[in-house]
Amino acid sequence: MIVATAALCIDAARRDVARRLRHHGIDTPDLDARILVGHALGLDHTALVRDAERRLETDEVARIEALANRRLAREPVARITGVKEFWGLRLKVTPAVLAPRPETETVVEQALAALDRSGLRSRAWRIADIGVGSGAILIALLTELPNAFAVGTDRDPAALALARENAQRLGVAARANFIACDFGAALAPGFDLVVTNPPYVRSDEIAALELDVRAFDPLIALDGGPDGLAAYRAIAVDARRIVAPNANLVTEIGRGQDDAVAALFAAAGFGGIKIAPDLAGISRVIVAIRNL
Repeated sequence: MIVATAALCIDAARRDVARRLRHHGIDTPDLDARILVGHALGLDHTALVRDAERRLETDEVARIEALANRRLAREPVARITGVKEFWGLRLKVTPAVLAPRPETETVVEQALAALDRSGLRSRAWRIADIGVGSGAILIALLTELPNAFAVGTDRDPAALALARENAQRLGVAARANFIACDFGAALAPGFDLVVTNPPYVRSDEIAALELDVRAFDPLIALDGGPDGLAAYRAIAVDARRIVAPNANLVTEIGRGQDDAVAALFAAAGFGGIKIAPDLAGISRVIVAIRNL
């Protein structure tokens, strides 16, 4: 508990929260403490620095304490604040979707690189995001491709509503559409790029995930079936139909799944298969080209 008195200042509260988070093994205690204290007080980073010595009211201490206790219970910061940054964009997140991870930015990087090999970014690219979730990948791509149009699919109406809201807030809604269906089942052929971050955790491994993940991420977005590959089998079939000839499919994969997923896509008629690592050096993304 914060050693709280009416004389406690903002910076002292932040340092106390960081100390407790560090003691409980939280990976990023200082960053988390700054975000949580700022969120409790309605202050951004600049204001936290500016007002560091301001004395806190009793109710402000109580709000900080409530958020600190949630983080100590391993609730992710993004779940507490309802916001997660991805590709420099502030996305709203809810319990209906995964909170976007930094490693998923590798999907965006590889998708843009694939399009750069095919033409100018100013082209009117047609993009599909299968399992759109919060809209993170789709919105990031639309911010980089000024004339592109994207369709996001998801089986969960709550996820689609959130993706639509994020697209509206971030100014790309006019170039996006959202469809309820399984994977790419409702999509017509002819996309220049298909991207996806499907569920890929083996069912029997979910119980061993970090508490931050297994207790707070939606199961439907994690569970990839007995071998973790169920979603990829469905996507391979749909992608063969909806990806235009010589166009690209870009997907996130789990650790150790590169060979198995590459084989599924090769069997579905994709070639030029490339495996790209994330910043930690882990194989994270497969890029494949649909054969003629």
